[in-house]
Amino acid sequence: MVWAVILAAGESRRAGSPKLLLPWGGKTIIETVIDRVIQSKVDRILVVLGAYEDRIRKKIQNLPVTTTVNRAYHRGMLSSIQHGFASLPDHARAALVFLGDQPSIPSTVLDRIIDAWERTQKGIVRPVCKGKGGHPLLVDLKYREEVKRLDPNTGLVSLVREHADDMREIEVDDVGILIDIDTIENYQDEMNRGVEHGTHHPL
Repeated sequence: MVWAVILAAGESRRAGSPKLLLPWGGKTIIETVIDRVIQSKVDRILVVLGAYEDRIRKKIQNLPVTTTVNRAYHRGMLSSIQHGFASLPDHARAALVFLGDQPSIPSTVLDRIIDAWERTQKGIVRPVCKGKGGHPLLVDLKYREEVKRLDPNTGLVSLVREHADDMREIEVDDVGILIDIDTIENYQDEMNRGVEHGTHHPL
C-alpha cells in the first residue's frame, strides 16, 4: 500500500500568510494538491498539519484524507517527514513525500513514480526534469527507521546520497516537480505560468 505524506505544517514565513490557503483554480493550493493525489494510484493520504492547523483542517475536512499534527513543526520540514512516517500504519509499504505547496504536479507524474517503484523494486524513486531532481520523492518504508535518525541539517538528501545505488530516477516533462511556492512572488509566477499553459485559472 502506497501512502502520500503531504507536508502541510509549515509557518509560511516567507509568504507572510498561510500559503496553502491561497486560491488556486477555484480552490486552495492544499485542496488542489490533495485532489491531484486522489486522482493518482496512491492508496491513502496522510496530511501532516502544524502551523495553521485549524484553518487547514477546516478547509480539507470533507476530503478523503487522514490528518496528523506535528507539534514540533517549528523544527523544520524533516520533523514533519519523520512525524508522518511514524504515523503510517505497519502495513504501509511506501510513502510519497509530497510538498503541500506544489499544486502544479499532475497525477500522471505520481503514477509514473509508483509504476517505477513497482517495476524496479528500488527503495527510492525521484522524478527529474531538465537534469534536476524534484518532488514528490517515493521512499520504500524499509527505510522507515533510518528516516527517524536523519540529520535535520540534511534531511532526505542524506538518505538519497547514502542509498544512491537503490534509487531510480525517472525523467518527466513537467517542470512543476521543481517549483514550490515559498513567496507571494513564486505564487504569482506559478499562476501566470499555469494560465499561459491553460492548466489552471486564477479564480
